[in-house]
Amino acid sequence: MGNRYNLCNGRGDYPILVIIGGKRREQLGIHMSTQVVNDAGSQAKAAERAMPFSVDHLPRYVIIADRLRQKIASGCWPAGTLLPSLHDIAAEFSVARPTARQAVQLLVKEGLLSSQRGLGTFVTKAAAPVKTTPLETSLKALSKTYVGLTPTILEIDETARTLPTQPKGKPEFIYMRRLHRADGLPYCVISLYIREDVFALEPARFRTQPVIPLMLKLKAVSIAQAHQTLTIAVADVETAALLGMTPGAPIANMTRVFQDAKGETIYYAQVSYRGDAVRIDIDLKP
Repeated sequence: MGNRYNLCNGRGDYPILVIIGGKRREQLGIHMSTQVVNDAGSQAKAAERAMPFSVDHLPRYVIIADRLRQKIASGCWPAGTLLPSLHDIAAEFSVARPTARQAVQLLVKEGLLSSQRGLGTFVTKAAAPVKTTPLETSLKALSKTYVGLTPTILEIDETARTLPTQPKGKPEFIYMRRLHRADGLPYCVISLYIREDVFALEPARFRTQPVIPLMLKLKAVSIAQAHQTLTIAVADVETAALLGMTPGAPIANMTRVFQDAKGETIYYAQVSYRGDAVRIDIDLKP
């Protein structure tokens, strides 16, 4: 391998995301391998069958491309870095060289890599950093994480409907599904329900602005209780496409509920964040 590049630990692909997501991500984890993969055919195919992660419905080269992309995003491979040879990449991930070549070509198409005849493949540019959000415990702090985000409406229904958690409840919620961007990059996808009397206070602003900061500014809106639940999952095809991710990559799903003084729900949201956009800081007691 020489000194041409800095080969990061195969498990260091998500430096910001603290919790990876249990068994599913463990199955997708890539382990360093000392097995040498060559072009002899049978050995390469045997190595590929013995890959230490489960690919399910995802092609192997897509998963490997995701790992290489994370090396660039984390700064492990800065712009100008000469990539390992296809032989070395194939050996690291225990796959055949054609599979390693497909992964590299995918990143070349994305503009992250460039191949120069006789010289090798280089990192063209550093991946743009993704805005991260800490797991806040106050409404005010949560509101600040949405400042500067640009929402795009994917779907809106201003005919009152019920909450998904209360299908037999009163139809009194306006539904919107939006994609939020930070600095032009996909940040999160939100399916939200706003009680119609709250929505009616500022309908135009609710359609175009981040909802939580707006709700906190409205004097007529009183939030007596707020609760959120975080779960780790994997991105389906649609969510992955919206967030600019590989299907099966980790995402953080957040469910939020705001209630008024009567204990009635005025806001309900299901938020899907990019996995690399979530940061969990926890102080541990000695």
